[in-house]
Amino acid sequence: MNRRVCILLLVVAWTGGFAHSVVQLAFVYNLPFCGPNVIDHLICDMYPLLELVCTDTYFIGLPVVANGGEICAVILILLLISYGFILSSLESYSLEGRHKALSTCSSHITVVVLFFVPCIFMYARPVSNFPIDKSLTVVYTVITPMLNPLIYSLRNTKMQNAMKKLWFKKLITDRIRMPPA
Repeated sequence: MNRRVCILLLVVAWTGGFAHSVVQLAFVYNLPFCGPNVIDHLICDMYPLLELVCTDTYFIGLPVVANGGEICAVILILLLISYGFILSSLESYSLEGRHKALSTCSSHITVVVLFFVPCIFMYARPVSNFPIDKSLTVVYTVITPMLNPLIYSLRNTKMQNAMKKLWFKKLITDRIRMPPA
């Protein structure tokens, strides 16, 4: 990874995110909204927003699925392929090096799957809302972003030692407070 590739990846990510947002905005800009302008969801998302539209949203929903769900699926597949390449290149490393890389990749893959699987479930289907949608939204907007710092900090040796000391201290404190049986 050199500086040029890093900048290229950054520009592609920004451009892709901007294009994705503009396409979604273009779909809903001229739609006729009626009734209450309150959505029953945690965030202003496309599917709950399309429920407020006065016309049939089936044909609008097809490009929304392509713009949201299919992009999530493609990105997940590309990420899993890249992890496959990384893991297949570990044959030349020592057993300790392979273990460390596998440990790192497994935590990354866990976070990637926890983000993209609910995202695919939410957006790679026809326009409809299910009761579980709010819970899945919490998973990929709150839980997954919180896991990244947690995973990286728990992999740090200093943090592990501090946690062991904290747990040991709590264990001793609890035993001292515990009444005799």
